[in-house]
Amino acid sequence: MKYQIPKGLFDILPNAKENFKEVSRWQYLESIIKKLAIDYNFEEIRVPIFERTELFLRGIGGTSDIASKELYTFLDKAKRSMSLRPEGTASVMRAFIENSLSQEKKIHKLYYMGPMFRYDRPQKGRYRQHHQLGIEVIGDKSFEVDAEVIDMLMTLFNRLELTNLKLLINSIGDLETRVNYKKALLDFLKPNFENLSEDSKARFDKNPMRILDSKDERDKKILKDVPSILDFLSDGAKKHFENLLNLLDKLDIKYEVDSKLVRGLDYYDNTVFEVVSDKLGAQNSLGGGGRYNSLLKSLGGPDLPGIGFACGLERILQTMIEEEVYFPEKTGPFLYIIPIGEDAKDFSITLAKDLRHHKISVDIDLNAKKIQKSLGLANKLNAKNALILADDEMQKKRASFKNLEKREQQEIKFEDLKNFIKDKFYKL
Repeated sequence: MKYQIPKGLFDILPNAKENFKEVSRWQYLESIIKKLAIDYNFEEIRVPIFERTELFLRGIGGTSDIASKELYTFLDKAKRSMSLRPEGTASVMRAFIENSLSQEKKIHKLYYMGPMFRYDRPQKGRYRQHHQLGIEVIGDKSFEVDAEVIDMLMTLFNRLELTNLKLLINSIGDLETRVNYKKALLDFLKPNFENLSEDSKARFDKNPMRILDSKDERDKKILKDVPSILDFLSDGAKKHFENLLNLLDKLDIKYEVDSKLVRGLDYYDNTVFEVVSDKLGAQNSLGGGGRYNSLLKSLGGPDLPGIGFACGLERILQTMIEEEVYFPEKTGPFLYIIPIGEDAKDFSITLAKDLRHHKISVDIDLNAKKIQKSLGLANKLNAKNALILADDEMQKKRASFKNLEKREQQEIKFEDLKNFIKDKFYKL
């Protein structure tokens, strides 16, 4: 039987044929993210791949598409319902509560990276296993923190040299706002109920605000004149949003207010935002998030506010490639040893062990037969230098050291070899 990867998944490989599946590009992106987290003083948190299903139903909201349609759910041997994580926030909140992190300090700034799982129709930018960066700030409900989180997201894209991006922002207000708006929204939609898409009909009673997020052309036509939630904001929610927009203006962060933006998860309130790219087609969201002031309490934790965002790494990489953003060249070994013959091979293995002990990256062509062919392999690996040990070199006890970038070659006595290579390495 020939085994193949399940639909909607992909391997991340060295020398991948599709550029966004090339592991060195993932490593580059991850290094940028980790430096960004340090610059904004975020600490990493790592949570399990699966949790009790109830956590996601409660945390994400049972009426959301993710919870109702897209969870990968299974029964364990004790007949308990478990689900692969579809996003990271619910698990981070569970870890925060279970480990009593609120007792350590007032404000927590956390980030995570890793695979998430959703049973969805695979297409460009949407996979059944996708990788996500997420950040959460817990313990501060100020508009200044909203601005910092948005600034962090835009700084990430700036450091990745992405252009043609648009920051969409909205406020869905507090509970008072949403109760009043839902009534007005239902009154507006009722006369057109039969013309709504099937998905929107299903959302009508359960979660009507999600209809605003519909991509169906029939729904878009109906929603053209829908009342704006911004006209229903409570005094507190309105002041929070106005203060946030004023601060974004001062920070020179460009944005577009989109009163139909609600995001796909049920736990949001007040600020919501999303960054879209014109390079991704239908799946044009690069990342987004919002405030969730009641989520922690709803999961049995302390009454602390929170805000965060998440980004899909696949979509970011695809956008970088579409925009022809510069990626650093893959780094190969500092030294590629080419031994011809058993004596040379034994000598090479001992030499490599000593050099690696000094943290010098070394590879050996243990199947070397022809020097030119092995030099070709060294160049493919982006090796900086090659060390040739053929019969002639072994007899003379002199190795041929070749700088592959400058194409310069010199002979080095065996007794001087280790120090010579170390000197070359430490001068870099």
